[in-house]
Amino acid sequence: MPKRETLHLHVPEPTGRPGHDTDFSYLPLSAAGSKRRPPVDVAAAQTSDLAFALIRVLDDAGQAVGPWAPHVDVALLRRGLRAMMLTRAFDARMLIAQRQKKMSFYMQCLGEEAIATAHALALGEGDMCFPTYRQQGLLLAREDNDLVSMICQLYSNERDPMKGRQLPVMYSSKKQGFFSISGNLATQVIQAVGWAMASAIKGDDKVASAWIGDGATAEADFHTGLTFAHVYRAPVILNVVNNQWAISTFQAIAGGEGTTFAARGVGSGIASLRVDGNDFLAAYAASQWALERARSNFGPTLIEWVTYRAGPHSTSDDPSKYRPANDAARFPLGDPIARLKQHLIKLGAWSDAEHEAAQKELEAQVAVAQKEAERYGTLADGRPQRLEAMFEDVYKDMPAHLRAQREELGA
Repeated sequence: MPKRETLHLHVPEPTGRPGHDTDFSYLPLSAAGSKRRPPVDVAAAQTSDLAFALIRVLDDAGQAVGPWAPHVDVALLRRGLRAMMLTRAFDARMLIAQRQKKMSFYMQCLGEEAIATAHALALGEGDMCFPTYRQQGLLLAREDNDLVSMICQLYSNERDPMKGRQLPVMYSSKKQGFFSISGNLATQVIQAVGWAMASAIKGDDKVASAWIGDGATAEADFHTGLTFAHVYRAPVILNVVNNQWAISTFQAIAGGEGTTFAARGVGSGIASLRVDGNDFLAAYAASQWALERARSNFGPTLIEWVTYRAGPHSTSDDPSKYRPANDAARFPLGDPIARLKQHLIKLGAWSDAEHEAAQKELEAQVAVAQKEAERYGTLADGRPQRLEAMFEDVYKDMPAHLRAQREELGA
């Protein structure tokens, strides 16, 4: 009997390390416009090819090509570009504010702006998003965005709508369809599926949209959410943002090696798409498709958004310790803002001069909002929440022992 090799485990490794360029050939790509667009009532199993391909609309020349190219007017594209630019300007200024100790930490979505902004523009009134901490674009893309309230939340100041009870970047806005962010990863998936099931039980037409990163798909809550979404055909979109890194852990550790995260949806009986997350038009078209499928009672959709986290995981992270410094520039899907800008210029609906003017306008808009927010305090100036606030919003009728504690505190 031949001697066998002893058993051993396979430990996935990233294809690049500091000092060595990443080999992005691990990332299966498809030509722009080459993938079919099925009807929204397609059987989940018949989307298997789309879970392993990559839906793209914008080609290298900035042209919109193929069946997924959405029929949208120029005004929406201009609005989308400005929303991405505002999101990036907001991130840049808040990063500086954190370095000035005005807040404890911050998390950017640098390089991922197209996904949340395009999705926000496709959503309907009353739809509810269950985001992670990197979907600020869902709020910033809205016409009723409230920069001052967002910055007050970051500062945990006296006008913080969360009253200092949430970490910075964990916003909440019911009227804007933005559910309170959960710091425990993957819990928002089961929350979204439950909300979607409740919408259907009530006979409503509102859709839930859950957000999760590639790393958190390894959590059990994600798989539980897939099961319930499939079994009850919940009107929900399950967004997996595959930005290649979960803190300092490469996406392969969560199971992305040799397969795709979209494939997990097909395996669970859910229609699944794998989409170029740096292509605003593809992101908008895929969001529209999934929303129409859910609203038409054809069930959930899982979308894997392929993108790259261009910045650190958070202000507490130093990505130079675990990946090449030039990764974002070499990522094969490019920069989402530059790509939509190129497309609009091709259409004759934008110019370099207008882009520069818009950049200055949006940066000034963020600066004005920051100045207003700082009137109510920052982490650096020692103006915390009112002491009595800790007793509020817990009980409808405050029990005697808490009333006594409040009186003892003199609040």
